[in-house]
Amino acid sequence: MMKITADHLALSAVVYVRQSSIDQVTHNLESQRRQYGLEARARELGWNDIEIIDDDLGKSGGGVVRRGFERLLALICEGRVGAVFSIEASRLARNGRDWHTLLEFCGLVGTLIVDEEGVYASRSINDRLLLGMKGTMSEMELSVIRQRSVEAIKQKARRGEHFTTVAVGYVKTNDDRIEKNPDVRVREALDLVFRKFVELQSIRQVLLWLVQEKIGLPVVVRGSNNAKIEWRTPSYTTLNHMLTNPVYAGAYAFGRRGVRTTIENGRKKVKRNPQRDWKAWEVLLRDRHEGYISWDDFVRNQRLIADNASGKSFLSRGAIRSGEALLPGLLRCGRCGRRLYVLYTGRGGDTQKYVCRGEFNKAAVATCLGFGGMRLDRMVAQEVLERLQPLGVEAALNAMKDQGAEQSEKLRQLQRSLEQAQYEASRAYRQYDAVDPDNRHVAGELERRWNERIDAMRAIEREIEGLTNSPSPGLSTGDRETLLKLGDDLARAWRRPGVTSETKKKILRTVLSEIIVDVDQDNEHLDLIIHWQGGDHTRLKVKKNRVGVTRWTTDAEVVDLVRVLARHMPDYAIAAVLNRSGKTTAHGAPWTRGSVCSLRNARGIKPYREGERKDRGELSLEEAADMLDVSPSTIRRMIIEGRLPAEHLCKGSPWIIKQSDLQRLDVTQEACRRRSRQRPPPTDSNQKCLEF
Repeated sequence: MMKITADHLALSAVVYVRQSSIDQVTHNLESQRRQYGLEARARELGWNDIEIIDDDLGKSGGGVVRRGFERLLALICEGRVGAVFSIEASRLARNGRDWHTLLEFCGLVGTLIVDEEGVYASRSINDRLLLGMKGTMSEMELSVIRQRSVEAIKQKARRGEHFTTVAVGYVKTNDDRIEKNPDVRVREALDLVFRKFVELQSIRQVLLWLVQEKIGLPVVVRGSNNAKIEWRTPSYTTLNHMLTNPVYAGAYAFGRRGVRTTIENGRKKVKRNPQRDWKAWEVLLRDRHEGYISWDDFVRNQRLIADNASGKSFLSRGAIRSGEALLPGLLRCGRCGRRLYVLYTGRGGDTQKYVCRGEFNKAAVATCLGFGGMRLDRMVAQEVLERLQPLGVEAALNAMKDQGAEQSEKLRQLQRSLEQAQYEASRAYRQYDAVDPDNRHVAGELERRWNERIDAMRAIEREIEGLTNSPSPGLSTGDRETLLKLGDDLARAWRRPGVTSETKKKILRTVLSEIIVDVDQDNEHLDLIIHWQGGDHTRLKVKKNRVGVTRWTTDAEVVDLVRVLARHMPDYAIAAVLNRSGKTTAHGAPWTRGSVCSLRNARGIKPYREGERKDRGELSLEEAADMLDVSPSTIRRMIIEGRLPAEHLCKGSPWIIKQSDLQRLDVTQEACRRRSRQRPPPTDSNQKCLEF
C-alpha cells in the first residue's frame, strides 16, 4: 500500500455504485451489497471522509448520460478526490471514451483507483497499462454479451416464440405461443373497438364515442407476481396501440421499430421510431394465432390511419375536419402532384378556396393553382350521387337496421361489467366470511371491501335499469317512409339540413381515391380526373369563376336593369321596381335605397337627375295621356294593340314612350277617334258594316 500517501488520505474517497438496469437494482441485491461494502474497505485503508455516489443505479455504462459519473469527474478535476473505489472497471465505464477520460483526469491530479484486487495509480506506466487492459476487456465483454443476447433473441423471434410482453386480449401458453383471453368481456371490448373504427374511421372519434358512452377498456397491470386486468377509461395511446399492433390480426411481428443512433452533446442517443411499412420488419409471421381481425382489415386500417395523419406524408389525405369544404385531402395538383390545401375566406369565413402552394419553401416559386371551391364541390358531389343513387334504398334499409345498434352495444358492455362486479362482490364476501370475526382489524377491512363491491354492482344495475326503461325511440311508420323516400332520392337526402359536412366527406372518401385537377389554357375551366375506389376514373370539366366573380356577385341581368332604370327614376323607386319583379340582392335580401346606391357606386352608374327624361324626349304613361288628352288606360291599350311604340323593362317598371312617336299622324288620329268613342275602321276590305 505504498501508493497511498498522506496527501491521498487528506482528500475524500469516493465509492462509485452502479448497476446497468432497473431489474438488476431490484433483484441483484448481492451486487449492491458488495459495492456499498467498499466503504468499509476505504476506512480500512485510512480514509475518514468517504462519499458514496449512487446516482447511476439502473443506468447503462455504455455511453448514455450518467449524472453520477459526471459528478465524479467534476470532483476529480477540482482536486477533492484522493481515491475512487469500485468493485471492477465495468462499474465505472463500459466504453473506452469514458474509461480513458477517467484515467486521464486521475493521472493529472494524482487520484488513485481502487477495486477489490488492488490499488492503481494512473501516473504509473505499469498501472496505466493494466487499467487500460481492464477497460478494454470490459468493453469487449459487453460487446460479446450484447451480440450473443441479440442473436439469441433474433433466433427465437424467427420461430415466433420471443415475447417480452403479451398484448391485452391474449394470454401466453406453456409452449411459447399466445391465444385469445378466455374472458368474454375482454374479447367483446376489443371487438367493439375494431368495429367502431371501421364505422367512424378515426382513432379520435372512437375515443370520443367510448368516453361519451362511458365504456372502459381492459389494461394489463403487471405486478411482482403476475399480471391482472383492470378496466379504465380509454386513452388515445391505448387505442392507437390496439389498432396498429399486428398481433390483433393474428400475426407475429418482431423488429417493428427502427433504431437510429445519433451523437448529442458528446453522448450517443438511441431513437426508436415505429416503421409503418410492414415489409421493413425483421420478422413477420402471418396466421400465427387467432386474430380479432383479418390481415387485409389490418392493412386497410393502417392505410386509413396514415391518411388521417395531416402533413405526415406527401400522399396522405389528412383527417376529416369540421370545415364546409368537401374535398380536402382528395384534390391533387395536376402540375406538381402535391396535395391541395383549403383556405376559408369571406366575411364569415365560409367561402372555401383550394390552393396548391407548390414548392412553398422556395420564395422564388409561385403558387401552382388557386380557385374557388363551392362550384367544384357541388359538381363532384353531383357526380358521386349519380353513381350512388341505385344504392340509396339499400343504405336507408341498413340505417333502419342499425338504428339501435349503439344502444345494444352499450347494454352488452354494461351486462359484462355487471357479471364482473357480481363476481368481485361474491369473492369479497367469501374472503369476509372466511376470516375470524374476532379479528376485527382484518374483518373490518374485508367488510369495507365487500361493501364497496356491492355498491359498484348496484350502480351498474341502476344504469342498466335506466337504459332498459328509457330506450331510444325507434323509427315510427312515418319515419320509415320518409327514410325510404330519402334513400330513393339520395340527392334530396344529401341536401337535408341535418346532414353534416363530416358525413358528406366520409361518403366522398369512401368512393373516391383522389382527384387530379388542373386549369385549362384559357383559365376558364377546371379539368378533373376523378379516380374512384377500385381503379375506375372519370373526366370532368367544371367552369371556373372569373376574377372578381363570386357567389355574392349581383347578377349581370340585375345590373343591366339598374343601369337602365337609373335613367328614369331615383334609387328608392328602383328598389321598389326590383322587389316587385322578384329580384334580390346577391345575399338573397330585398332591395333598399341604400343597396341600390351601393350597387350604382360599385358599377359606376350615375344617379337619376330630375328632368333628364324630358331632355331625352321620353315620357311616362301618364305624361303621354295628358299630351294626347286621353286616359292612361287608353294609352296602355294602344301600346298593347301595337298602335303606339313603347318600351317596358320589367314588371313594375314605367312605360317609356318617345315624344316624337306621339306626334305621328296615325297616333294622333287614333287618339282623336278614341276620344270620340268611334269604332275603328275595318282592316279587311271585304268586311261590310250594318247601317241602322
